[in-house]
Amino acid sequence: MKRLFVILVLAVAATAWQACIPRYTLNGASIDYNVYKTISFGEFPIRAALVYPPLQSMFENRMTDMIAQQTRLRVIDGRNADLHMEGEITNYQLSPQAVGEDAYASQTRLTITVKVKYVNNKNQALSKDLSFSAYRDFSSSELLVDVQDELCNQICKDLSDLIFNATLGDW
Repeated sequence: MKRLFVILVLAVAATAWQACIPRYTLNGASIDYNVYKTISFGEFPIRAALVYPPLQSMFENRMTDMIAQQTRLRVIDGRNADLHMEGEITNYQLSPQAVGEDAYASQTRLTITVKVKYVNNKNQALSKDLSFSAYRDFSSSELLVDVQDELCNQICKDLSDLIFNATLGDW
């Protein structure tokens, strides 16, 4: 009888302990896939004073690919998805960062800012309007046209990570 009691207590304790273990995903997403199954993206047009035309498609593709690779959400067209993101690229700016002996900039910073409207159609209280910026520095001895594609790709990756964490990662 005592042995049966000990086994029963151990079984209950193991079950309770198992239920208290937090569940983590490796990508940082905190999505309840029983509730959220689809996501859609609107356009992110460039509204900045300086315009680099490939940036819009570069950013949109990066966001779509990231969601497809790191979640089980199905990307669909239209605004009828469980989740929806749209926005605009509001800033594409070059600024000097370091001045050399000759009084010319030795480092230049490329900054991109994106405004995002995140709509949660299942729970409007979780919808957000956010703004994100990311930058990369490059040597002023390099021409922007030579490094622009690589810098924009790196910045779009950083922006996508920030947006993912603030919306789907709920950080």
